[in-house]
Amino acid sequence: MSPRHKVEAMTDQAPATESDTPDIPEVPGKPTSASRTTLSHIMTHNDTNLLGTVHGGVIMKLVDDAAGAVAGRHSGGPAVTASMDEMAFLEPVRVGDLVHVKAQVNWTGRTSMEVGVRVLAERWNESTPPTQVGSAYLVFAAVDADGKPRRVPPVLPETEKDRRRYQEAQIRRTHRLARRRAIVELREKRAAEGLDD
Repeated sequence: MSPRHKVEAMTDQAPATESDTPDIPEVPGKPTSASRTTLSHIMTHNDTNLLGTVHGGVIMKLVDDAAGAVAGRHSGGPAVTASMDEMAFLEPVRVGDLVHVKAQVNWTGRTSMEVGVRVLAERWNESTPPTQVGSAYLVFAAVDADGKPRRVPPVLPETEKDRRRYQEAQIRRTHRLARRRAIVELREKRAAEGLDD
């Protein structure tokens, strides 16, 4: 199995009981606040694209860095990016903006977790409130030193906002799984009809 397919196979799984996975012991839950993180960075001319604004790839790297830190802190060890959902760029980011990337675990499965990220920007030399310029949802898989799945602590939502985020994450997970199933079924149908591409 290729590394990409191995990561896909270990994400978006339904929570399992102890008897389903005797080789992956249960771990106690952790509150949302235990791993919540903010990463801040001032954008410079090195970060710009051909239009003179900050390149989307620079923002995506900051998002992945912050989400990876949260996933590692929550799971207590290595975690790899399995997917990035709904990366939305709401406003352009400019040179001289101080960008804050706020991340937290929204939902946990058996070996995977969804991390929600909000990206805010403010002028480095002004005292105006920051503006939300982006958001994303990433799925991380916790792995051991051999790259094998490792159980993650259940996330314990602490506030109504945390509970809402948990419920929304479950909806996104349901949609990811349904989309994946529909694509597999379509490909199998096309192959059966001799339309294999």
